[in-house]
Amino acid sequence: MQIPKLSFFAGVLFLSAAAIAQEKPLPLDPAVRTGKLANGFSYYIRHNEEPKKRVVFYLANKVGSVLESEDQRGLAHFMEHMSFNGTKHFPKNELVNYLQKSGVRFGADLNAYTSFDETVYQLPLPTDNPELLQKGVAIMRDWAQEASLDTVEINKERGVVLEEKRLGKGAQERMRRQYWPLILNNSRYAVRIPIGTDEVLNNFKPETIRRFYHDWYRPDLQALIVVGDVDVNQMEQTIKRQFNGLKNPLHEKIRTKYSVPLTGKNQFISVTDKEMTATVAEVLIKRPTLPLRTASEYRKSIIRELYNQMLSERYAELARQANPPFVRGSAGISSFIGGLDNFDVSVVARPGELEKGFKAVWRETERIKRFGFTSTELDRAKKGYLNNMESALNEKNKTNSENYVQEYLAYFLKGTAAPGIQYEYEMVKKGLPGIALNEVNALSAEYITQVNRDILLMAPEKDKSNLPNEDLVNSWIKAVVDEKLESYKDEVSTEPLIAVQPVSGKVTSIVKDDKLGTTLFALSNGVKVLLKPTTYKDNEVLFTAFAPGGTSLYTDSDYQSAANAAGIIPSFGAGNYNPTQLDKFLSGKQLAVRSYISERMQGVSGAATPKDLETALQLLYTYYTEPRKDSLLFQGIIARSKASLQNRANDPSSVFKDTVSAVLGMHSIRRTGPTLAKLDQISLDRSFEIYKERFGDASGLVFTFVGSFDVELLKPLLEKYIGSLPASGHYTQAKDLGIDVPSGKTEKTVYKGSEPKASVQLYWSGNFKYNTAEKVTIDALRECLEIRLLERLREDESGVYSPGAFAQTFKYPKNRYLFGVEFGCGPQNAEKLIASTLDEISKLKTQGPTQINVDKWRAESIRTRESESQTNRWWLSYLNGQQSNNDDLHALDTYRSDLQTVTPERIKATANTYLGGQNYIQLVLLPENQAKP
Repeated sequence: MQIPKLSFFAGVLFLSAAAIAQEKPLPLDPAVRTGKLANGFSYYIRHNEEPKKRVVFYLANKVGSVLESEDQRGLAHFMEHMSFNGTKHFPKNELVNYLQKSGVRFGADLNAYTSFDETVYQLPLPTDNPELLQKGVAIMRDWAQEASLDTVEINKERGVVLEEKRLGKGAQERMRRQYWPLILNNSRYAVRIPIGTDEVLNNFKPETIRRFYHDWYRPDLQALIVVGDVDVNQMEQTIKRQFNGLKNPLHEKIRTKYSVPLTGKNQFISVTDKEMTATVAEVLIKRPTLPLRTASEYRKSIIRELYNQMLSERYAELARQANPPFVRGSAGISSFIGGLDNFDVSVVARPGELEKGFKAVWRETERIKRFGFTSTELDRAKKGYLNNMESALNEKNKTNSENYVQEYLAYFLKGTAAPGIQYEYEMVKKGLPGIALNEVNALSAEYITQVNRDILLMAPEKDKSNLPNEDLVNSWIKAVVDEKLESYKDEVSTEPLIAVQPVSGKVTSIVKDDKLGTTLFALSNGVKVLLKPTTYKDNEVLFTAFAPGGTSLYTDSDYQSAANAAGIIPSFGAGNYNPTQLDKFLSGKQLAVRSYISERMQGVSGAATPKDLETALQLLYTYYTEPRKDSLLFQGIIARSKASLQNRANDPSSVFKDTVSAVLGMHSIRRTGPTLAKLDQISLDRSFEIYKERFGDASGLVFTFVGSFDVELLKPLLEKYIGSLPASGHYTQAKDLGIDVPSGKTEKTVYKGSEPKASVQLYWSGNFKYNTAEKVTIDALRECLEIRLLERLREDESGVYSPGAFAQTFKYPKNRYLFGVEFGCGPQNAEKLIASTLDEISKLKTQGPTQINVDKWRAESIRTRESESQTNRWWLSYLNGQQSNNDDLHALDTYRSDLQTVTPERIKATANTYLGGQNYIQLVLLPENQAKP
């Protein structure tokens, strides 16, 4: 359950309008240093050591696309791009170049976004380099008011922005253009989509964007947020020195606060597209937004969250029926746009069953409006809310800096209060019991109204003639309202989760590794458990497990049953509980357990707070020993899956994705895309048998636990719930199915879609010399190539938005590699950009990379490892990966020295070895009108 940034004040129950108007805003968290300079520039600084030796800078601007004049449509976003293409102290591409050399990755670390009302820049930096830290502040100062806006750079960037715009084209974008004006009541938001228009982007004069920058990038609309391992006093003085000199323009424009007006009318629109894959109905009931500034407002927000949580549970229960009436259905209250909130009801209908699906979702809405929720539902929702708050409080000393940044962004941009978790928790703890059921139920009458209601239908074009008109949909609503409904019965099981309590096993051996900080338990049933307690989080335990086997042990005829078994069988519940009972049992608990069967192994993964870890282990135990089987629920799963696949072939990206997978997988049925025929191959009986074969015997199972736990305290729980798993001591290693990326050269073009957009994927593959040095070097090759593709395809040729390169290496079933390049572009440029890519690879093979690009890769790798290795998730992935690959757990000890051994010459040799072109696959997606007759 998602918690709003604030809660409520315990003593606030009902306030008059006058009292609310006089109510003071909640205080800002005292841990953040804030101030406003004489020019109106605001700043927020907080010392935080998660992660250590890191800081994040965010420059927030109350400047978005709604402020554009007609000749500037798209230039708020274009301006964001230009901030990376030259500033006073970093001309042209020097800013990106400098930061890359310092270990900051463009796109992943260094980034920005533009929306209707704001533009925000982000820059994470290490703090162990004082010069770099000062440069970071200088960069923020340049972004605030010192962008160069060079004419040559502006003209070069046009193509990049147009390519970003091209990536968003498709069925959803085409339909949005039709319905957006209606649901936004023809407000300014309807005609100021941040990406802009082709007409403006292609033809605007440089002076036009300079005018936008001069008018709106000004200190009274800006704030700098700094959170990290910094000296707050020093940072404050630096900000004052750097930003005091910012000037507001003479005769500055008024920053109009735009909104979406409420008309009091009901509206209806139906849109279709030949590439749409499903029939969707959505009802939006709009109303003024609920601000989140005062205690009473936050009390209302808590009531709303409880309402949404219970509503979500009702729809989840409906979806778990044996014959669910839709593919997906949901409803809830959420923020909308332009000063509005909305109550949104949506359904993805099964083919030909729009009326049935629509009435089903509306029926649940009407049931709640008529009868409300039950006291037991509210008790569960309250318990879950309080548990989440307690968890956040327990983690207050290990909260990531990014979390604080998001709070202060909302505080500056939207006025959302941010008093801090301790303050919030105290209010929640005191006030939550006082929220009455009738207060929650009253929201239905408040939000589900008969005015300001929009009905939106979206469907495949072939179904256009069968879609209902407004009168017919309204008649469906009336029919549901006129139905004789029964109130909801909240059935909760009092049985324990585990039917038969396990007989504990024993730890038979203990091996400690002081350097890694790990303890390895061998249990009496042969299961191994590797434990690494950490202090990265105070309230988090992560775990995963694997055992050899997987779907590789089953024939092609059994493959669909095997591949889907771990998804289907646990969906029936576990132990004494069916899925609805299990969901209610777990309500309020913070844990997740998921079983999986991959090609070469099977196992589980999960997470829990220390308080709920035993429950997570109980659930794990039941998934292994007490799986359930339900033929009616199985039929519902298959029916929903078939419905979701019905129009998959309409979507160009899905068709291309399936083609890529098939080509790389030698067209094995295990690699081709999902089909209705494959769904028919799934047998419940066979899936259940395979599930029990894979999970009924724990032989060969290896667990890894990482997080906030005490090894000795965890030991008896492991003995009870893992040491008791049945194990024969015999297991079968995974088989080599011989499905390798095909050798030789393959070129294939897929013609699908109507938009003028192309997708390109290039692959190299073959045998790999599997060792640490080779893995490090091929990663360096990948990064050096990606840097050059970014410089050439994006910056020099303006042909792509974001080219990517990747490298995968495999030890099992045999030593292999797969190296790839992918990008989107205009169809007319595909061949040229492929040629440019191959030319860059040729240069790597003949000349090798530049030393500076190798240095960038090394700096980025070191900085990324420093940061990631301070998380439980990284350690879990590393330890589990090393064990499943039978690799040395101490490989990380030599990571830095391994990086230092990589030279341009070695990368050149690696390029010749692995990118020789003997095994090369070129896959291209082009629009249908490009196909030759």
